[in-house]
Amino acid sequence: MRFLGRGLIGLLLFSLALGLLGLAGNTIKVAVQDRMNQEPRSQKARERTFAVKVVPAEVTSINPTLNAFGEIQSRKTLDLRMAASGQIQELSTNFVEGGSVKSGELLIRLDDSDYQTAVDLAENNLIDAKNEVMEAARNLSFSKEELAAAEEQEKLRLRALTRQKDLVERGVGTAAALENAELSASGATQAVLSRKAAVDQAKNRGAQAETRLVRAELALKDAKRKLEDTKLYAEFSGLLSGVSLVKGGIVSANERLGQLIDPEVLEVSFKISTQQYTRLLNDNGELLKAPVSVALTNTEQGLNADGVIIRDSASVAKGQTGRQVYAKLTKSVGFKPGDFVAVKVEEPTLNWVVKLPSTALDASNKVLLLGEGERLEEAQVKLMRRQGNEVIVRSRDLSGKEIVAQRTPVLGAGIKVKAIRSGEENEVAEVEMLELTEERRAKLISAIETNGYIPKTVKERIIGQLTQPKVPADVVARIESRMGG
Repeated sequence: MRFLGRGLIGLLLFSLALGLLGLAGNTIKVAVQDRMNQEPRSQKARERTFAVKVVPAEVTSINPTLNAFGEIQSRKTLDLRMAASGQIQELSTNFVEGGSVKSGELLIRLDDSDYQTAVDLAENNLIDAKNEVMEAARNLSFSKEELAAAEEQEKLRLRALTRQKDLVERGVGTAAALENAELSASGATQAVLSRKAAVDQAKNRGAQAETRLVRAELALKDAKRKLEDTKLYAEFSGLLSGVSLVKGGIVSANERLGQLIDPEVLEVSFKISTQQYTRLLNDNGELLKAPVSVALTNTEQGLNADGVIIRDSASVAKGQTGRQVYAKLTKSVGFKPGDFVAVKVEEPTLNWVVKLPSTALDASNKVLLLGEGERLEEAQVKLMRRQGNEVIVRSRDLSGKEIVAQRTPVLGAGIKVKAIRSGEENEVAEVEMLELTEERRAKLISAIETNGYIPKTVKERIIGQLTQPKVPADVVARIESRMGG
Protein backbone atom coordinates (compact mmCIF):
# COMPACT_ATOMS: atom_id res chain seq x y z
CA MET A 1 0.00 0.00 0.00
CA ARG A 2 2.84 2.32 0.87
CA PHE A 3 4.46 1.70 -2.53
CA LEU A 4 1.25 2.36 -4.42
CA GLY A 5 0.68 5.66 -2.60
CA ARG A 6 4.18 6.88 -3.39
CA GLY A 7 3.73 5.97 -7.07
CA LEU A 8 0.54 7.99 -7.36
CA ILE A 9 2.15 10.97 -5.67
CA GLY A 10 5.12 10.76 -8.09
CA LEU A 11 2.84 10.62 -11.12
CA LEU A 12 0.90 13.61 -9.88
CA LEU A 13 4.08 15.66 -9.43
CA PHE A 14 5.35 14.71 -12.95
CA SER A 15 2.09 15.81 -14.55
CA LEU A 16 2.23 19.07 -12.63
CA ALA A 17 5.82 19.69 -13.84
CA LEU A 18 4.84 19.08 -17.48
CA GLY A 19 1.95 21.52 -17.20
CA LEU A 20 4.22 24.20 -15.75
CA LEU A 21 6.78 23.67 -18.53
CA GLY A 22 4.06 23.98 -21.23
CA LEU A 23 2.73 27.16 -19.66
CA ALA A 24 6.22 28.66 -19.53
CA GLY A 25 6.90 27.74 -23.18
CA ASN A 26 3.66 29.32 -24.41
CA THR A 27 4.43 32.50 -22.45
CA ILE A 28 7.85 32.77 -24.06
CA LYS A 29 6.39 32.17 -27.57
CA VAL A 30 3.79 34.92 -27.11
CA ALA A 31 6.45 37.31 -25.85
CA VAL A 32 8.72 36.60 -28.82
CA GLN A 33 5.89 37.10 -31.37
CA ASP A 34 4.88 40.40 -29.73
CA ARG A 35 8.47 41.55 -29.93
CA MET A 36 8.77 40.55 -33.56
CA ASN A 37 5.56 42.40 -34.43
CA GLN A 38 6.83 45.50 -32.70
CA GLU A 39 10.14 45.55 -34.60
CA PRO A 40 9.98 47.16 -38.11
CA ARG A 41 10.73 44.80 -41.00
CA SER A 42 13.30 46.09 -43.43
CA GLN A 43 13.17 44.54 -46.87
CA LYS A 44 15.87 44.89 -49.39
CA ALA A 45 14.69 46.84 -52.42
CA ARG A 46 14.86 44.88 -55.67
CA GLU A 47 15.57 46.49 -59.06
CA ARG A 48 13.13 45.39 -61.68
CA THR A 49 14.58 43.97 -64.90
CA PHE A 50 12.55 44.09 -68.12
CA ALA A 51 12.88 41.61 -70.95
CA VAL A 52 13.10 43.45 -74.29
CA LYS A 53 13.63 42.30 -77.83
CA VAL A 54 16.61 43.93 -79.54
CA VAL A 55 17.68 44.07 -83.16
CA PRO A 56 21.14 44.88 -84.52
CA ALA A 57 21.63 48.26 -86.21
CA GLU A 58 23.10 47.36 -89.61
CA VAL A 59 24.28 50.44 -91.51
CA THR A 60 23.74 49.82 -95.22
CA SER A 61 22.44 51.30 -98.48
CA ILE A 62 18.71 50.98 -99.16
CA ASN A 63 16.45 51.80 -102.08
CA PRO A 64 13.20 52.95 -100.45
CA THR A 65 9.89 52.01 -101.99
CA LEU A 66 7.19 54.57 -102.72
CA ASN A 67 3.69 53.08 -102.56
CA ALA A 68 0.71 54.42 -104.46
CA PHE A 69 -2.43 53.35 -106.32
CA GLY A 70 -3.09 53.91 -109.99
CA GLU A 71 -5.06 52.98 -113.08
CA ILE A 72 -3.98 51.06 -116.16
CA GLN A 73 -4.51 52.84 -119.47
CA SER A 74 -3.36 52.43 -123.05
CA ARG A 75 -0.91 54.86 -124.61
CA LYS A 76 -2.52 54.22 -128.02
CA THR A 77 -6.30 54.63 -128.25
CA LEU A 78 -8.60 55.80 -131.04
CA ASP A 79 -12.22 56.91 -131.02
CA LEU A 80 -14.08 55.24 -133.91
CA ARG A 81 -16.15 57.79 -135.87
CA MET A 82 -17.64 57.84 -139.39
CA ALA A 83 -17.06 60.97 -141.45
CA ALA A 84 -20.15 60.16 -143.50
CA SER A 85 -23.70 59.33 -142.53
CA GLY A 86 -25.92 56.58 -143.79
CA GLN A 87 -27.16 53.05 -143.30
CA ILE A 88 -24.77 50.27 -142.30
CA GLN A 89 -24.50 47.89 -145.24
CA GLU A 90 -21.58 45.77 -144.02
CA LEU A 91 -20.30 45.14 -140.49
CA SER A 92 -17.22 43.14 -139.50
CA THR A 93 -17.86 40.00 -137.50
CA ASN A 94 -15.18 41.22 -135.07
CA PHE A 95 -17.03 44.48 -134.42
CA VAL A 96 -18.17 43.43 -130.95
CA GLU A 97 -17.21 44.35 -127.40
CA GLY A 98 -13.68 43.06 -126.81
CA GLY A 99 -13.31 42.02 -130.45
CA SER A 100 -9.77 41.68 -131.75
CA VAL A 101 -9.10 43.36 -135.09
CA LYS A 102 -6.07 43.65 -137.35
CA SER A 103 -4.55 46.77 -138.84
CA GLY A 104 -6.34 47.70 -142.10
CA GLU A 105 -9.34 45.47 -141.43
CA LEU A 106 -12.69 46.77 -142.77
CA LEU A 107 -14.94 47.40 -139.79
CA ILE A 108 -17.96 49.25 -141.23
CA ARG A 109 -19.24 50.02 -144.73
CA LEU A 110 -22.22 52.30 -145.30
CA ASP A 111 -24.63 52.37 -148.24
CA ASP A 112 -22.52 54.24 -150.85
CA SER A 113 -24.89 54.47 -153.83
CA ASP A 114 -25.37 58.24 -153.57
CA TYR A 115 -21.67 58.78 -153.02
CA GLN A 116 -20.80 56.60 -156.03
CA THR A 117 -23.16 58.65 -158.21
CA ALA A 118 -21.41 61.80 -157.09
CA VAL A 119 -18.08 60.29 -158.08
CA ASP A 120 -19.36 59.35 -161.54
CA LEU A 121 -20.72 62.86 -162.07
CA ALA A 122 -17.43 64.40 -160.97
CA GLU A 123 -15.51 62.16 -163.38
CA ASN A 124 -17.72 63.28 -166.29
CA ASN A 125 -17.24 66.92 -165.33
CA LEU A 126 -13.52 66.32 -165.28
CA ILE A 127 -13.62 64.89 -168.81
CA ASP A 128 -15.53 67.95 -170.02
CA ALA A 129 -13.03 70.22 -168.34
CA LYS A 130 -10.13 68.42 -169.97
CA ASN A 131 -11.78 68.69 -173.38
CA GLU A 132 -12.36 72.38 -172.85
CA VAL A 133 -8.71 72.84 -171.97
CA MET A 134 -7.69 71.03 -175.14
CA GLU A 135 -10.08 73.14 -177.24
CA ALA A 136 -8.71 76.31 -175.67
CA ALA A 137 -5.20 75.17 -176.45
CA ARG A 138 -6.07 74.57 -180.11
CA ASN A 139 -7.74 77.98 -180.37
CA LEU A 140 -4.73 79.63 -178.87
CA SER A 141 -2.42 77.87 -181.29
CA PHE A 142 -4.58 78.91 -184.26
CA SER A 143 -4.71 82.48 -183.03
CA LYS A 144 -0.96 82.57 -182.68
CA GLU A 145 -0.59 81.29 -186.26
CA GLU A 146 -2.96 83.97 -187.57
CA LEU A 147 -1.00 86.57 -185.63
CA ALA A 148 2.26 85.36 -187.18
CA ALA A 149 0.71 85.57 -190.68
CA ALA A 150 -0.60 89.05 -190.00
CA GLU A 151 2.77 90.19 -188.75
CA GLU A 152 4.42 88.79 -191.89
CA GLN A 153 1.87 90.58 -194.10
CA GLU A 154 2.54 93.77 -192.18
CA LYS A 155 6.26 93.46 -192.90
CA LEU A 156 5.57 93.11 -196.68
CA ARG A 157 3.25 96.12 -196.71
CA LEU A 158 5.81 98.21 -194.86
CA ARG A 159 8.59 97.28 -197.35
CA ALA A 160 6.25 98.22 -200.24
CA LEU A 161 5.57 101.55 -198.61
CA THR A 162 9.27 102.14 -198.22
CA ARG A 163 9.82 101.47 -202.02
CA GLN A 164 7.06 103.88 -203.00
CA LYS A 165 8.52 106.60 -200.86
CA ASP A 166 11.91 106.04 -202.46
CA LEU A 167 10.38 106.25 -205.97
CA VAL A 168 8.59 109.48 -205.11
CA GLU A 169 11.78 110.99 -203.79
CA ARG A 170 13.51 110.11 -207.12
CA GLY A 171 10.63 111.61 -209.08
CA VAL A 172 9.50 108.46 -210.78
CA GLY A 173 6.69 107.51 -208.41
CA THR A 174 3.19 108.90 -208.22
CA ALA A 175 1.32 110.26 -205.26
CA ALA A 176 -1.55 107.83 -205.81
CA ALA A 177 0.71 104.82 -205.64
CA LEU A 178 2.28 106.14 -202.41
CA GLU A 179 -1.16 106.69 -200.89
CA ASN A 180 -2.23 103.16 -201.78
CA ALA A 181 0.93 101.77 -200.21
CA GLU A 182 0.30 103.73 -197.02
CA LEU A 183 -3.28 102.44 -196.83
CA SER A 184 -2.12 98.86 -197.34
CA ALA A 185 0.50 99.19 -194.61
CA SER A 186 -2.04 100.68 -192.18
CA GLY A 187 -4.46 97.84 -192.89
CA ALA A 188 -1.75 95.27 -192.23
CA THR A 189 -0.89 96.91 -188.90
CA GLN A 190 -4.56 96.90 -187.94
CA ALA A 191 -4.77 93.22 -188.79
CA VAL A 192 -1.81 92.48 -186.49
CA LEU A 193 -3.48 94.30 -183.63
CA SER A 194 -6.67 92.32 -184.24
CA ARG A 195 -4.80 89.03 -184.26
CA LYS A 196 -3.03 89.97 -180.95
CA ALA A 197 -6.41 90.60 -179.35
CA ALA A 198 -7.58 87.20 -180.60
CA VAL A 199 -4.50 85.57 -179.05
CA ASP A 200 -5.20 87.30 -175.72
CA GLN A 201 -8.78 86.08 -175.76
CA ALA A 202 -7.62 82.55 -176.53
CA LYS A 203 -5.22 82.72 -173.60
CA ASN A 204 -8.04 83.87 -171.28
CA ARG A 205 -10.26 81.05 -172.45
CA GLY A 206 -7.41 78.64 -171.86
CA ALA A 207 -6.85 79.97 -168.33
CA GLN A 208 -10.55 79.67 -167.58
CA ALA A 209 -10.52 76.12 -168.89
CA GLU A 210 -7.52 75.32 -166.70
CA THR A 211 -9.37 76.70 -163.68
CA ARG A 212 -12.44 74.60 -164.47
CA LEU A 213 -10.18 71.59 -164.84
CA VAL A 214 -8.63 72.13 -161.43
CA ARG A 215 -12.07 72.56 -159.89
CA ALA A 216 -13.25 69.39 -161.58
CA GLU A 217 -10.23 67.50 -160.25
CA LEU A 218 -10.88 68.80 -156.73
CA ALA A 219 -14.54 67.90 -156.99
CA LEU A 220 -13.61 64.40 -158.05
CA LYS A 221 -11.17 64.05 -155.17
CA ASP A 222 -13.82 65.26 -152.74
CA ALA A 223 -16.39 62.87 -154.16
CA LYS A 224 -13.94 59.98 -153.90
CA ARG A 225 -13.04 61.00 -150.33
CA LYS A 226 -16.69 61.06 -149.36
CA LEU A 227 -17.12 57.69 -151.00
CA GLU A 228 -14.13 56.38 -149.04
CA ASP A 229 -15.61 57.89 -145.86
CA THR A 230 -18.39 55.34 -146.13
CA LYS A 231 -15.81 52.74 -145.06
CA LEU A 232 -14.13 52.53 -141.65
CA TYR A 233 -10.85 50.64 -141.34
CA ALA A 234 -8.80 49.70 -138.27
CA GLU A 235 -5.78 52.00 -138.17
CA PHE A 236 -3.87 49.54 -135.97
CA SER A 237 -4.30 46.13 -134.41
CA GLY A 238 -6.13 46.15 -131.09
CA LEU A 239 -9.30 45.49 -129.15
CA LEU A 240 -12.70 47.13 -129.53
CA SER A 241 -14.49 48.73 -126.61
CA GLY A 242 -17.86 50.42 -126.20
CA VAL A 243 -19.36 49.13 -129.48
CA SER A 244 -23.03 48.29 -129.97
CA LEU A 245 -23.84 48.57 -133.69
CA VAL A 246 -25.93 46.21 -135.83
CA LYS A 247 -26.15 45.77 -139.59
CA GLY A 248 -28.83 48.02 -141.08
CA GLY A 249 -28.51 50.68 -138.41
CA ILE A 250 -28.27 54.37 -139.20
CA VAL A 251 -25.00 56.17 -138.45
CA SER A 252 -24.61 59.94 -138.16
CA ALA A 253 -21.51 61.82 -139.25
CA ASN A 254 -18.89 62.14 -136.47
CA GLU A 255 -20.90 59.88 -134.18
CA ARG A 256 -18.74 57.98 -131.67
CA LEU A 257 -19.13 54.30 -132.50
CA GLY A 258 -16.62 52.81 -130.07
CA GLN A 259 -12.96 52.83 -129.19
CA LEU A 260 -9.96 50.95 -130.53
CA ILE A 261 -7.36 50.14 -127.87
CA ASP A 262 -3.87 48.77 -128.34
CA PRO A 263 -3.32 46.33 -125.42
CA GLU A 264 0.39 45.99 -126.14
CA VAL A 265 1.33 49.55 -125.12
CA LEU A 266 -0.11 49.94 -121.63
CA GLU A 267 0.91 52.43 -118.98
CA VAL A 268 -0.09 53.15 -115.41
CA SER A 269 -1.21 56.54 -114.17
CA PHE A 270 -0.87 57.23 -110.44
CA LYS A 271 -0.88 60.22 -108.13
CA ILE A 272 1.75 61.01 -105.49
CA SER A 273 2.23 63.86 -103.06
CA THR A 274 4.47 66.80 -103.83
CA GLN A 275 6.94 65.62 -101.19
CA GLN A 276 7.11 62.18 -102.78
CA TYR A 277 7.48 63.79 -106.19
CA THR A 278 10.57 65.72 -105.10
CA ARG A 279 12.25 62.42 -104.17
CA LEU A 280 12.02 61.34 -107.82
CA LEU A 281 13.87 64.37 -109.21
CA ASN A 282 17.56 64.44 -110.06
CA ASP A 283 19.96 67.28 -109.31
CA ASN A 284 18.78 69.11 -112.43
CA GLY A 285 15.13 68.91 -111.40
CA GLU A 286 14.33 66.31 -114.05
CA LEU A 287 12.05 63.36 -113.39
CA LEU A 288 14.01 60.15 -112.93
CA LYS A 289 13.31 57.09 -115.06
CA ALA A 290 12.64 55.18 -111.84
CA PRO A 291 11.63 51.48 -112.02
CA VAL A 292 8.07 50.64 -111.01
CA SER A 293 6.10 47.47 -110.37
CA VAL A 294 2.32 47.13 -110.41
CA ALA A 295 0.02 44.46 -109.02
CA LEU A 296 -3.68 43.91 -109.55
CA THR A 297 -5.33 44.65 -106.22
CA ASN A 298 -8.60 42.81 -106.67
CA THR A 299 -7.27 39.37 -107.49
CA GLU A 300 -5.48 36.58 -105.69
CA GLN A 301 -3.76 35.31 -108.81
CA GLY A 302 -0.93 37.76 -108.40
CA LEU A 303 -0.93 39.62 -111.73
CA ASN A 304 2.23 41.71 -111.79
CA ALA A 305 4.06 43.88 -114.27
CA ASP A 306 7.20 46.00 -114.38
CA GLY A 307 7.80 49.35 -115.96
CA VAL A 308 9.60 52.68 -115.81
CA ILE A 309 8.45 56.26 -115.23
CA ILE A 310 8.32 58.23 -118.50
CA ARG A 311 6.55 61.53 -117.69
CA ASP A 312 4.38 63.52 -115.32
CA SER A 313 1.42 65.83 -115.79
CA ALA A 314 2.02 69.18 -117.47
CA SER A 315 -0.11 71.07 -114.94
CA VAL A 316 -1.99 70.64 -111.68
CA ALA A 317 -5.74 70.89 -111.77
CA LYS A 318 -7.37 73.70 -109.84
CA GLY A 319 -8.00 72.73 -106.25
CA GLN A 320 -5.78 69.64 -106.53
CA THR A 321 -2.43 68.83 -104.94
CA GLY A 322 0.38 66.43 -105.73
CA ARG A 323 1.52 65.19 -109.12
CA GLN A 324 0.11 62.79 -111.69
CA VAL A 325 2.87 60.46 -112.87
CA TYR A 326 2.88 58.00 -115.78
CA ALA A 327 4.95 54.85 -116.17
CA LYS A 328 5.29 52.67 -119.26
CA LEU A 329 4.80 48.95 -118.65
CA THR A 330 7.17 46.53 -120.33
CA LYS A 331 5.30 43.27 -119.71
CA SER A 332 1.61 43.61 -119.00
CA VAL A 333 0.07 40.20 -119.71
CA GLY A 334 -3.41 39.97 -118.20
CA PHE A 335 -3.88 43.69 -117.53
CA LYS A 336 -6.68 45.71 -119.10
CA PRO A 337 -7.22 49.46 -119.38
CA GLY A 338 -9.21 50.59 -116.36
CA ASP A 339 -7.64 48.11 -113.91
CA PHE A 340 -7.05 49.54 -110.42
CA VAL A 341 -3.54 48.54 -109.36
CA ALA A 342 -1.08 48.97 -106.51
CA VAL A 343 2.08 50.75 -107.61
CA LYS A 344 5.55 50.51 -106.07
CA VAL A 345 8.25 52.93 -107.18
CA GLU A 346 11.92 52.33 -106.43
CA GLU A 347 13.38 55.56 -105.10
CA PRO A 348 17.04 56.63 -105.38
CA THR A 349 19.50 54.89 -103.05
CA LEU A 350 19.91 56.12 -99.47
CA ASN A 351 23.39 55.50 -98.09
CA TRP A 352 24.49 55.08 -94.47
CA VAL A 353 21.03 54.27 -93.15
CA VAL A 354 19.51 51.67 -90.83
CA LYS A 355 16.20 49.85 -91.24
CA LEU A 356 14.30 49.34 -87.95
CA PRO A 357 10.80 48.31 -86.85
CA SER A 358 8.53 51.34 -86.69
CA THR A 359 7.79 50.49 -83.03
CA ALA A 360 11.43 51.24 -82.17
CA LEU A 361 10.93 54.96 -82.90
CA ASP A 362 9.06 57.37 -80.63
CA ALA A 363 7.25 60.58 -81.58
CA SER A 364 10.41 62.66 -81.14
CA ASN A 365 12.46 60.39 -83.44
CA LYS A 366 14.46 58.76 -80.65
CA VAL A 367 15.44 55.12 -80.15
CA LEU A 368 16.70 53.12 -77.18
CA LEU A 369 20.12 51.47 -77.38
CA LEU A 370 21.45 48.57 -75.33
CA GLY A 371 24.37 50.07 -73.40
CA GLU A 372 26.91 48.84 -70.85
CA GLY A 373 25.63 46.57 -68.12
CA GLU A 374 22.54 45.95 -70.26
CA ARG A 375 21.18 49.37 -69.36
CA LEU A 376 19.29 51.42 -71.93
CA GLU A 377 20.60 54.55 -73.60
CA GLU A 378 18.64 57.00 -75.76
CA ALA A 379 19.79 58.26 -79.16
CA GLN A 380 18.39 60.86 -81.55
CA VAL A 381 17.98 59.74 -85.17
CA LYS A 382 16.85 61.33 -88.44
CA LEU A 383 13.79 59.74 -89.95
CA MET A 384 14.37 59.24 -93.69
CA ARG A 385 11.40 57.08 -94.73
CA ARG A 386 8.48 55.06 -93.42
CA GLN A 387 8.02 51.72 -95.17
CA GLY A 388 4.92 49.98 -93.87
CA ASN A 389 5.85 48.54 -90.45
CA GLU A 390 9.47 49.66 -90.80
CA VAL A 391 11.37 52.93 -90.72
CA ILE A 392 14.61 53.96 -92.36
CA VAL A 393 16.71 56.21 -90.12
CA ARG A 394 20.18 57.76 -90.14
CA SER A 395 22.43 58.39 -87.12
CA ARG A 396 26.12 58.17 -86.32
CA ASP A 397 25.33 56.67 -82.90
CA LEU A 398 23.72 53.47 -84.21
CA SER A 399 26.65 51.74 -85.85
CA GLY A 400 27.34 48.41 -84.12
CA LYS A 401 24.57 48.95 -81.57
CA GLU A 402 21.53 46.90 -80.62
CA ILE A 403 18.20 48.70 -80.71
CA VAL A 404 15.09 48.01 -78.63
CA ALA A 405 12.57 46.75 -81.17
CA GLN A 406 9.45 47.97 -79.36
CA ARG A 407 9.32 50.95 -77.04
CA THR A 408 6.92 51.01 -74.09
CA PRO A 409 6.11 53.74 -71.54
CA VAL A 410 8.05 51.89 -68.81
CA LEU A 411 11.28 51.83 -70.83
CA GLY A 412 13.74 54.68 -70.77
CA ALA A 413 17.37 55.65 -70.42
CA GLY A 414 19.08 53.92 -67.46
CA ILE A 415 16.58 51.04 -67.21
CA LYS A 416 18.16 47.61 -66.76
CA VAL A 417 16.89 45.04 -69.22
CA LYS A 418 17.39 41.49 -70.32
CA ALA A 419 18.01 41.48 -74.05
CA ILE A 420 16.22 38.93 -76.21
CA ARG A 421 17.81 38.60 -79.63
CA SER A 422 16.60 37.00 -82.80
CA GLY A 423 16.19 33.25 -82.31
CA GLU A 424 15.81 33.57 -78.54
CA GLU A 425 12.14 34.47 -78.49
CA ASN A 426 11.08 30.94 -77.60
CA GLU A 427 13.59 30.48 -74.81
CA VAL A 428 12.10 30.58 -71.28
CA ALA A 429 13.63 33.37 -69.30
CA GLU A 430 14.89 32.51 -65.85
CA VAL A 431 12.58 34.02 -63.23
CA GLU A 432 13.67 34.77 -59.66
CA MET A 433 11.39 32.96 -57.15
CA LEU A 434 10.84 33.76 -53.46
CA GLU A 435 9.73 31.69 -50.46
CA LEU A 436 7.33 33.78 -48.36
CA THR A 437 6.58 33.64 -44.66
CA GLU A 438 2.97 33.04 -43.84
CA GLU A 439 2.64 36.52 -42.39
CA ARG A 440 4.13 38.17 -45.51
CA ARG A 441 1.97 35.98 -47.76
CA ALA A 442 -1.16 36.97 -45.79
CA LYS A 443 -0.38 40.70 -46.14
CA LEU A 444 0.12 40.37 -49.91
CA ILE A 445 -3.13 38.43 -50.37
CA SER A 446 -5.00 40.95 -48.21
CA ALA A 447 -3.64 43.84 -50.32
CA ILE A 448 -4.89 42.20 -53.49
CA GLU A 449 -8.31 41.31 -52.05
CA THR A 450 -8.94 44.85 -50.76
CA ASN A 451 -7.88 46.54 -54.05
CA GLY A 452 -11.03 47.78 -55.75
CA TYR A 453 -9.37 48.52 -59.11
CA ILE A 454 -8.15 45.05 -60.02
CA PRO A 455 -10.62 42.92 -62.05
CA LYS A 456 -11.91 39.77 -60.40
CA THR A 457 -10.22 37.43 -62.89
CA VAL A 458 -6.87 39.17 -62.38
CA LYS A 459 -7.28 38.97 -58.60
CA GLU A 460 -7.88 35.24 -58.78
CA ARG A 461 -4.81 34.75 -60.96
CA ILE A 462 -2.53 36.78 -58.66
CA ILE A 463 -3.85 35.12 -55.49
CA GLY A 464 -3.29 31.75 -57.14
CA GLN A 465 0.37 32.71 -57.65
CA LEU A 466 0.69 33.92 -54.01
CA THR A 467 -0.59 30.65 -52.60
CA GLN A 468 2.21 28.68 -54.28
CA PRO A 469 5.28 27.61 -52.23
CA LYS A 470 7.46 29.93 -54.39
CA VAL A 471 6.24 33.22 -55.86
CA PRO A 472 7.88 35.23 -58.73
CA ALA A 473 9.98 38.02 -57.25
CA ASP A 474 8.70 40.62 -59.73
CA VAL A 475 5.10 39.90 -58.67
CA VAL A 476 5.98 40.45 -55.01
CA ALA A 477 7.93 43.61 -55.87
CA ARG A 478 5.02 45.13 -57.79
CA ILE A 479 2.50 44.44 -55.03
CA GLU A 480 4.74 45.72 -52.22
CA SER A 481 5.62 48.87 -54.19
CA ARG A 482 1.92 49.71 -54.25
CA MET A 483 1.60 48.79 -50.53
CA GLY A 484 4.40 51.17 -49.57
CA GLY A 485 6.73 48.31 -48.51
